[in-house]
Formats: sequence, structure tokens, C-alpha cells
Amino acid sequence: MMSIKILWVDDEIDLLKPHILFLEKKNYHVTTCNNGRDAVDLFQEQNFDIVFLDENMPGMSGLETLAEIKEKKSSVPVIMITKSEEEYIMEEAIGSKIADYLIKPVNPNQILLSLKKNLDHSRLISEKTTLDYQKEFRKIAMDMSMVNSHEEWIEFYKRLLFWELELENIDDQNMFQILESQKTEANSQFGKFIEKNYEDWFESNAEKPIQSHEVFKKLVVPELRKEENVLFVVIDNLRYDQWKAFESVLSNHYKLESETPYYAILPTATQYARNALFSGLLPLEMEKQHPEYWKNDVDEGGKNLYEAEFLSAQLKRLRLDIPHEYFKITNFANGKKLAENFKILKEKKLVAVVYNFVDMLSHAKTDMDVVKELASDDKAYRSLTLSWFKNSPLLEIIQQAQKLGFKLILTTDHGTINVKNPSQVIGDKNTSLNLRYKTGRSLTFEQKDVYAVKDPKKIGLPIVNMTSSYIFAKNDHFLAYINNYNHYASYYRNTYQHGGISLEEMIIPFLVFTPKK
Repeated sequence: MMSIKILWVDDEIDLLKPHILFLEKKNYHVTTCNNGRDAVDLFQEQNFDIVFLDENMPGMSGLETLAEIKEKKSSVPVIMITKSEEEYIMEEAIGSKIADYLIKPVNPNQILLSLKKNLDHSRLISEKTTLDYQKEFRKIAMDMSMVNSHEEWIEFYKRLLFWELELENIDDQNMFQILESQKTEANSQFGKFIEKNYEDWFESNAEKPIQSHEVFKKLVVPELRKEENVLFVVIDNLRYDQWKAFESVLSNHYKLESETPYYAILPTATQYARNALFSGLLPLEMEKQHPEYWKNDVDEGGKNLYEAEFLSAQLKRLRLDIPHEYFKITNFANGKKLAENFKILKEKKLVAVVYNFVDMLSHAKTDMDVVKELASDDKAYRSLTLSWFKNSPLLEIIQQAQKLGFKLILTTDHGTINVKNPSQVIGDKNTSLNLRYKTGRSLTFEQKDVYAVKDPKKIGLPIVNMTSSYIFAKNDHFLAYINNYNHYASYYRNTYQHGGISLEEMIIPFLVFTPKK
């Protein structure tokens, strides 16, 4: 291997000769220095991979030397070594972004461990992760064939996500591709499971998961009956892995109390799933009970204009006479305004916020080359979501809620999937336009690629006319009209869509947090 260059700064450097000889036998190249000023000069003149820095030196202290070194090359890791265990020194060193903190006397193996942790960290983790996944691969493949309940599918999906997040930063792309093929196979099996069981979930006393229309009553209301006020945030179109991407940022402000994944109803589209979430009703029930609010696919006008009214009606039906407010954030300015004015909501028992960013991003990816470039795959999509969240007004809103002692509930209405394979469909001019589901008369389609429902009422969906049916794309298929098929296939391939059947679209997070004091 190429020799690693170490700068070791200590006013008693001669006493460290055994340690230096030990490292040189391990093929590390060590340059020594006994004061801070010379260390800064050496650091500027030469390229070092890492620095060992004594804290207590005459003249320039270790902390002063650290500040100058970081100013010149902030990316080079610095390991602070000191006799002192005083807390303020540790805090100041950590605040200055040191890579490690060792207390004298140190032994050679401590030094070696710190080097490996800071310089070989990525390689060692990559090798260990690859080895662990290779061991797990066969077990995942065997267990997949045994999954046969909605609870087991949730656990299996979370297991796949764990490995996806573990493997995304390793050097061995072959392992990642193997996992991708396992995800594809899992979605194929999941599609069969939904096709076989979904209709049964709408029978009375059925053994079924919590679904969109039951979330508020079963999961939100119990929190509203407790002492704290509640901030209920619905991030549109948020996948489970995207939540995992910014979990660590949120944990600075809130502590996760419970995690209850639930199933989005079909179609996994905003007008169905999110309206069901706020109304507490299935689409068929919404059409009957609130004809003034519900719109079918073929109707003109916005399909999600009445979420506030749906929410108020549900609260009234549940006999919850509580002060509440509803906000829909569709742009940065709206988000900033809510963050700045959140304090005036401190007496509201429930503040519901729909945040549309992720949905706008996924749809923009279809139409905008720059976003296609930024979110070219799931890993990039997660990274973009993390960057957005860290800099979004939503985080400011959450911080304001924490200060006021609000409990936080975070969820979504459905997820989304990167579609790869077009599937031909033929329908009349009144057929809906969504790429992951269609509703209309006389639909002709590839049977193997979709779940077809001839009687929509059986799954709680309205029908536009007597012969209307629904089809839902499975796995990573998207529905393309036979007219101009090649254009549709190339234009929409590798875009994020929702409305159909996949683990990513249907199994979504519901999270309850308590504010950190």
C-alpha cells in the first residue's frame, strides 16, 4: 500500500520514539515536530494525510495550532492527544472538528486503531458490509418466498431498506446490483400478494393492516387525547428510505417515540390517498357523503382543494371539538411565513401541515432535465431529499414546534417508484392519465403487468359509469398508450411515479416524536 504521511506534534516528541518506530514498521511515514509554530509551517509546506497533535505545549497551544491547521486544510483529520481530561478542552476540540481525542499515556495499538478508524474507515466498512450482505443474501432470498402477511411484508421491506442504505456507499457496486435485483423480485412477489389479498381487506372483520382512511382515527386521535398539542405533518410522496435519509437531522430536535408503518390505499395517488387520510373515508364514501368536495379523475378542477374541510368534518364526526388549523405549503415563501408565525398557533391542539415539496420534486423529475440529473436513482433521490430538508422552512417549522412543546407526528400519503418498463394500454378518450393506474371503460392491457379490478366498489372506489374499471401497474411498470408508444416509453422511463402497487408506494411511515428539552 502507499505510505501514509503522518505529522506528529508534541513538545516531548523524543519520548514517543517507540510509538514512531512501531508505526514505521507498519509502513506509515512519520514527520515529527516539537512546537505548534513549526507544525503549522510544515503543514503548509507538505501534504500530510493525518496529524497527531499534543494539546499542552509551550508557546502555541494545541488548540491554537489546531485552529491554524484547520484554516489551511480543513479536510485533513487531526487527532488530539492530551494529558488533560478537563471537559472544556474536550468540548472545544470537538467543536473544532477533530477526528479523535486520545488521553495520555497512549499505547501503540490505540494509535493504530485511531489511524485505521480515520484513514481506512471507508474500506474496512465496505469490506465488512459486503461480507455481511453476502451472508444475508441467501437468507433474504429464502425468507422472501415465505412472506405471506401484511405484517411480514412491512418487516421484510424494512430489512431490504436496511441493506440498501448499508450498501449505498460501498465500493462494490456488484453487491448493490444484487440487492436491486432482490428488490425487483420482492416487488414482484408483493404485487401477487396485493392482488390476492387486497379486496379481502374491505370485508367486515378482515385481518388487515391500517390503511389511509383509518390512520387519523387509529393513530392520530390517541395522541390528540393526551396533554400535548400536536403538529401533524404530511410530507406528500415521501418514501420510507427518504425518511431514513433525514432521520438524523430531525433527531437533533425530537426523540422518536413510535414508528407504525401503514398501507396507502389504491390508487396510491394524492387525490385518493391524501383525501382518505384527512377525511377518514374511502373514496367511495367521500363521493357519497361529500359530493361537494370529491372529484373523480375525469372531473375538471383540482382534486385536493378541500383537505381542510375533510379534516374538520372528520373531527366533528369523531366528536373532537378542538382548536385546530390546517396549512398546505406549496412553495418556499409559504413555508417561511408559517415558520415565522408559528408562535401564534401555540394554543391550537392540532396544527396540520401538508408539505408538497417531495411531490413537486418527483413530478419535476419527469419534465426537467436538471432534476432528472440530480435525482437519477434512489440514492440520488434520497440525497436530494436530505439536502432539501436540512435547508427547508419545514425544519424551521419543526424547530418552532419543539420550542413550544408540541408533539410531532410525521407521515405521508403514499410513496413513489422509479419506473423502468413500459406496458401497453388502450383506452377511450375519457381514460385517466396517470402512468401507474388507469380508470375508464373498455381498457385493454397486459394482464401480467397489472392488478385489474372490474368492480371498484369492492375496494372502496367510485365508478364514473357502469362499465368503469381500474388497473394498477405492478413492480416498476408504467402504463403507456399504444398510440405514440415509443415516445411515452422513452420520455417516462426512469422517472418517479405513483398510483400503483409496489413496496415503495404502499408501505409508508407513520412516526410520533416527543420534543427534546
